[in-house]
Amino acid sequence: MDNHSTTRVDPLVVDTMLPFFTETYGNPGSTSHVFGWESKDAVDAAREQIATAIGATSREIVFTSGATESNNLAIRGVMERVRRKGNHIVSVQTEHKAILDPLSKLSRRDCELTLLQVESFDSQQAGLIDIQQLAEAIREDTALVTVMLANNEIGVIQPLGEIAKVCRERGVLLHSDATQAVGKIPVDVKQLGVDMMSFSAHKIYGPKGVGALYVRRGAPRIALEAQIEGGGQEGGRRSGTLNVPGIVGFAKALDLCFAEMATENDRLSELRKQLYQGLTSSIENVSLNGPNFDSPSIRLANNLNCGFAYVDGEALMMSMGNLAVSSGSACTSANPEPSHVLRALGISDDLVRASLRFGLGRFNTAEEVNIAISLVAESVQRLRKMSSLA
Repeated sequence: MDNHSTTRVDPLVVDTMLPFFTETYGNPGSTSHVFGWESKDAVDAAREQIATAIGATSREIVFTSGATESNNLAIRGVMERVRRKGNHIVSVQTEHKAILDPLSKLSRRDCELTLLQVESFDSQQAGLIDIQQLAEAIREDTALVTVMLANNEIGVIQPLGEIAKVCRERGVLLHSDATQAVGKIPVDVKQLGVDMMSFSAHKIYGPKGVGALYVRRGAPRIALEAQIEGGGQEGGRRSGTLNVPGIVGFAKALDLCFAEMATENDRLSELRKQLYQGLTSSIENVSLNGPNFDSPSIRLANNLNCGFAYVDGEALMMSMGNLAVSSGSACTSANPEPSHVLRALGISDDLVRASLRFGLGRFNTAEEVNIAISLVAESVQRLRKMSSLA
């Protein structure tokens, strides 16, 4: 139940990929023989599929190794160009580290950074940004706004269309990390109005190691400084031999997601309801982190983040054996920092460290949800008895 982190590759995706390892294995950059032509045809077809799925054109898709690289290409690609509007960037406190770390690095050079606050934990819309605050943060020298479409910890869905309208009116480029959104909710880049958008295959039952960056074509032109130099692939924006099996699998995975999206979201929403009700009826002092379920348009259907008071989240995870969940805390043995996302909601460090994220997925069942409820309840009760905080 850690499907925000990664997903199992769908067997139909694997079947689609297999021939490109052993049969159609040519380098798509090899233009002098049929092996290269076949691989290039497969890449072109996949590029068209992926573009169509998000309302883009095939020439607006740049393949990368994943959303982290796509984020870096978008952010650093804009800000490292010699000619740009200014040195100011606007983003949000709850962004993924794949956004915040590149921004931090740029801020240590010559860039200025504004991180917007979000609605607090006691709001029905916890995690949402204030559009007015965004508008007030944009300055004459703002070159880029980057806002995640759907949050990886609390599932909150930002009003990207409204954000894009503000950015267009002020003549500022808008990038979005849509890694958790694409394939889970309808995403149309033209309707949203984004200039750039990052997404990845392994969050949608596709393979690891392949992602994409949508880069809007047309005026005003978006010029990106390449982050990987070499053979000039992907229009010179991202050099390197293309991952043909991964790209083909990416397209198939996205097709499956869009074909099943409506019914799958209903199913996942029911599983989440079952999970949350089971946890809250079996355990005292359970809190919901993130927006209320009564507003499905602002929270991913598969996301549940709960705080279990008087329990350490790391100890809780370790005590549950084969149940795969993640802590709200980005802890390592060397750097036990509480989740910056939950802290941005104003949640206390103790409760942040007592929080778990559940990410339901395509292959989860109602029976597994009941098992998870029993495991969590048993572990919480046991740990509370051992704790001096309870």
